[in-house]
Amino acid sequence: MIRDTLSVDAGDVRLAVYVSGPREAPPIVFVHGYPDSAAVWEPVRAQLDARYRIISYDVRGAGASGAPATRGGYRLEQLAADLAAVVDATCGAQPFHLVGHDWGSIQSWEAVTSPEFKGRIASYTSISGPCLDHASLDLRGANAADEKHRMTKQFPRGRIRQILRSWYIFFFHLPWLPELVWRLGGARMWPLWLRMTERVRAPRDPAQLRNAINGLGLYRANFIDKLLHPRARHAHAPVQFIVPLRDRYVGPELSLGQEAWLGPYERIEIDAGHWVVLREPQVVAAHIERFVARHLYRPGGSGTSSFNAPLNARAAGD
Repeated sequence: MIRDTLSVDAGDVRLAVYVSGPREAPPIVFVHGYPDSAAVWEPVRAQLDARYRIISYDVRGAGASGAPATRGGYRLEQLAADLAAVVDATCGAQPFHLVGHDWGSIQSWEAVTSPEFKGRIASYTSISGPCLDHASLDLRGANAADEKHRMTKQFPRGRIRQILRSWYIFFFHLPWLPELVWRLGGARMWPLWLRMTERVRAPRDPAQLRNAINGLGLYRANFIDKLLHPRARHAHAPVQFIVPLRDRYVGPELSLGQEAWLGPYERIEIDAGHWVVLREPQVVAAHIERFVARHLYRPGGSGTSSFNAPLNARAAGD
């Protein structure tokens, strides 16, 4: 399938956007994480763009997109505005389906819980990237739907495990040291790290060092603020979690007990690691397509189909 490359004006930066698939097909927008570029979605795109309009983009600071001049340019509100610019340019007024991985998922929650996007997002698939507001409120024990888990002490143990998994977040907030590590070989060795820890053979990304250093702004502009000032935000679109059970960075517990914020939602467990989008693209694409098919926009109707109850299923990965 031919892939078109667009340059979209997002105010202070221009974003590189990649579009393939039938022009009239339902659009699915993919948002990548750290320290990736939109190239991470190519194996999944190959599974879907014969039937869907697939849109991905390099987030600000990554790949061929421009980088903001200040750390504030990486705040979640600005990242949601980037998504709006991309879908305005590629989807117009047509509702779209949203998929995010890692930081792409974290930033997409801003749109999924923002009134400005209500009615535009037909469905949302989150992979290994929690809503920072929800995670912070859960850490404080503020989610009433979590009472049963708190009473059984399942979530306190889960919170401790997640804090240990999140060591890198604290490291990324240190001055100059993370940049030094990336410059002294971290970027060059990244494909080897993925091969050793994820059993994934990823091609070398010529923008890897730029992705890694610029993307530190995502952590530094948002994590402390969300930890100290979380907001009670409710999703306005149907949500599906794809949960890699062997994720060394994002624990499965972070996608449990979210009914207070999301209403009924679906949760698919896969026996895979964090970069499941590279390791199991066929499995990921199949779950995305199934969820999208359940929530296709119907002109003249209510917008999306409805669903009735949470689903907690396990899918065989590798």
